[in-house]
Amino acid sequence: MKTAVGASGGDFPEWIVNRLTELTGASHSEVIGALLVANHDPKQAIEILKEMGYEAQGEWQEMEITAAMVKQLRDETDAPMMECKVALTEAGGDMTKAKALLREKGKAAAAKRADRTTAAGVVAMSTSADGKTVGAVVLESETDFVSKNPEFVAIAQKIADIFLANDPGSDPTSVAGVKDLAESGVALFRENVRVAKAVRITSANSIATYVHHDNTKGSIITFSAGDGSDEAVRKVAVHATAFPPEVIRKDQLSQDRLNAELAIEKQRALNEGKAEQMAENIAKGRVNKEFVKSAVLLEQPFYMDTARSVSQYLEQEGKGATIDGFVYLAVGQN
Repeated sequence: MKTAVGASGGDFPEWIVNRLTELTGASHSEVIGALLVANHDPKQAIEILKEMGYEAQGEWQEMEITAAMVKQLRDETDAPMMECKVALTEAGGDMTKAKALLREKGKAAAAKRADRTTAAGVVAMSTSADGKTVGAVVLESETDFVSKNPEFVAIAQKIADIFLANDPGSDPTSVAGVKDLAESGVALFRENVRVAKAVRITSANSIATYVHHDNTKGSIITFSAGDGSDEAVRKVAVHATAFPPEVIRKDQLSQDRLNAELAIEKQRALNEGKAEQMAENIAKGRVNKEFVKSAVLLEQPFYMDTARSVSQYLEQEGKGATIDGFVYLAVGQN
């Protein structure tokens, strides 16, 4: 809020000082002095200025803040009703100035809450008309009471729409409009609201997406389509959301990652009393049967038919579809 500050510590909305200056012709400093003596009462300040030799060119009129004005500001900013009324009062009924005041208050609230832990949130995605670009965001809040609010979900969707058109890069909040939307969430809900993760995925081929019904997790899969394979890959996106893999194919697992698992399983076998050589063989079998089938998407048992792997399901139902890329998004992921 723009204010005028007196030498003795008075702090007054600028519009009040400007209006009194217009009415009396007194300087800003004289008006502020009169307001201090009048205990912030504009009408009494005018009387004091008259005693100082100034003539009032009219009477002080209190700005009437109507319910319709408050509702309009609420509809346009999503700020709480009482804060809208206060902002309009401070702005002298000027809607533009009131919006600016609310933005400033939102930024101040965001700064105060920035260090608070965000344990809840939603995943939102936005897909282009041709289905070849997706913008997605994980927007987090402190509580699920806030994250389940339709207005919070709407803010997340607006941010996803922004990332559909703009790459979030390494600093998503630097993208035009994103920081303002997050701060509007702070102002509205009085909780820390942060962009935890954001991506923009493009593909020359096809993209399948899925967001879980509770909006807390989702997957994006890029793929080379087979004949009528879109629905089959969408089901794989559902599967990957429920059982997020580390990689798509076995050959994408690093040797260091495999060696670490082999060491863990060998020690497990030794702890079970197995001999050294036998422990090594058991470790290899367990890594292939347990770890690989958990960490590799195409090796996982498909959730709709666990007798088939995801790879087998795609071969039979996907009609030639090949998965090229995979992104998993979830609240609390980072």
